[in-house]
Amino acid sequence: MNSQEPIRDARKLGTPKMLLLGLQHMFAMFGATVLVPILVNSYGLPLNIQTTLFFAGLGTLFFHVCTKMKVPAFLGSSFAFLGGFEAVANLSSGKYADMAASEKLQYACGGIVIAGLLYVVLAAIIKAVGVKKVMRFLPPVVTGPIIVCIGLTLAPSAVSNASTCWPLALIALATIIIFNIWGKGMFKIIPILMGVVVSYIAALIMNACGVTVLNAAGEAIPLIDFTAVREASILGLPPFQMAKFDLTAILVMAPIALATMMEHIGDMSAISATVGQNFIQEPGLHRTLVGDGIATSLAGMFGGPANTTYGENTGVLVLSKVHDPRVIRLAAVYAIVLSFIPKMADIIGSMPSAIVGGVSFILYGMISAIGVRNIVENNVDLTKSRNLIIAAVILVCGLGFSSGITFTVAGTSITLTGLAIAALAGILLNAILPGNDYEFGVNPEGDQNRGIHQ
Repeated sequence: MNSQEPIRDARKLGTPKMLLLGLQHMFAMFGATVLVPILVNSYGLPLNIQTTLFFAGLGTLFFHVCTKMKVPAFLGSSFAFLGGFEAVANLSSGKYADMAASEKLQYACGGIVIAGLLYVVLAAIIKAVGVKKVMRFLPPVVTGPIIVCIGLTLAPSAVSNASTCWPLALIALATIIIFNIWGKGMFKIIPILMGVVVSYIAALIMNACGVTVLNAAGEAIPLIDFTAVREASILGLPPFQMAKFDLTAILVMAPIALATMMEHIGDMSAISATVGQNFIQEPGLHRTLVGDGIATSLAGMFGGPANTTYGENTGVLVLSKVHDPRVIRLAAVYAIVLSFIPKMADIIGSMPSAIVGGVSFILYGMISAIGVRNIVENNVDLTKSRNLIIAAVILVCGLGFSSGITFTVAGTSITLTGLAIAALAGILLNAILPGNDYEFGVNPEGDQNRGIHQ
């Protein structure tokens, strides 16, 4: 067989190779998927790594059922919602004034449930009127600046985490850059995982040499605390908690779905281009949106983060030339199995916040850079006053309203975050101002590069 010919049925390779290919996909998604709960914990919300892994696996399997087992996509935890988690963690008025962090997380998860349901609404509209009419309201001049805002609003937390131990943060940052630029083969597609592993080894050495860091109260504490690891059992159920619903938290989280739905459409285009099959047509964009949306709502309902299709795994498809969705389903099963091993989750959770900061430098910056790429690759003409006004208003709303706007309706206090205001302003201006020249499908390369986690 020609080595360049893609393999669409991995069973012909034999069971051991299939199991290894599934493991490769699990490693590709693992670093980014567990990083989301680690980052959310750094904001003060107790999002659990076991729960995250469980719903990444379960969500992926559900997505495959929805898409007739045809689309080789993995659903990991979404970085786009990090800004929402941080905003909910910082809510301090009305009912949120003296609320425990675990309850705030429940309300944030309630917002994720609603965000996931928005996917289902978009899927129904696409099924009814066609993709081109819907996408006209969500052109890159709106989605690009929103994605830029998502990354930039998170930038201060990256610096704050890194500042706890700059040498460690710089080791993480340098490792990611080295593997991303000069890495070969498998290592090139897992630079973030390598950054975490190398800097964690450095942290263990520094910890053994007696290096300490200062906590918020200015006291010297060990770089790594293994207390939770020692106390954790080897096997145990992921801790689930039911979502709670409140309009303020919903208005923080739900508008982020605008960016992630665009990401989803871009990823489906990218996977279609990689595999050489048009998944937007068959099984259809409405099916992939329903799969992704309900997987997100399901995770949110029981205390997990939002899911999103992972570009990391699309990279593995390119590298391995194995395009069989069965291999991705194996990775999903591995993720579910790992979610029942609390000791592993606590080892990951013991990571110093400086490593999180170093990784975030790249990650949050890349989110914003991909927003810029979205604008450039879709040839958005910023010499046009119309486009310039839309982008300018979105950026100022997204970054200027750092505390959002709080108002009262029928005795209920509601807070709109900067991102929600930016999204609303962008969609309204795009609909009102004359001269909308964007048409989905005319520039497939631009359309497919809309992901915000790659």
